Amino acid sequence: MKAKGFTLIELMVVILIVGILAAASIPLMRGRIDSAKWSEANAIAGTIRSAVRVAYAEDADAKLTGTLNDPTLQASLGFNPADLTGTYFAPGDFNVDTVDEDTGIAVITVTSDGTGKKPAAGSYVLTAEGEWDKQ
Repeated sequence: MKAKGFTLIELMVVILIVGILAAASIPLMRGRIDSAKWSEANAIAGTIRSAVRVAYAEDADAKLTGTLNDPTLQASLGFNPADLTGTYFAPGDFNVDTVDEDTGIAVITVTSDGTGKKPAAGSYVLTAEGEWDKQ
């Protein structure tokens, strides 16, 4: 009579291989998840930048810099507080640093403290050229 099945050694080797593959993929997945979360910040920052350009075109003397937690700045840009609240970022995470006097293009900093559902701690700046610069 011939027994069919796997030996304990064969099963242990398969479990070891699966464990190694899982251990190698976790850092890759974590990086992809953070990248997706920062994509939300990029989209909101682009919306803020567009609102700053429109507000600047209407009134070049308006105060358009500061943190987006400020209700006065939100009103100047035509936002309700819920407009800037995403799954991972809130209005207080965005800051309009400067507005170019010639073009009305804003430089916006987005900061994450890495707590809760937010991506890893750090700051990104949406430059006047439209590129993200990690701080």
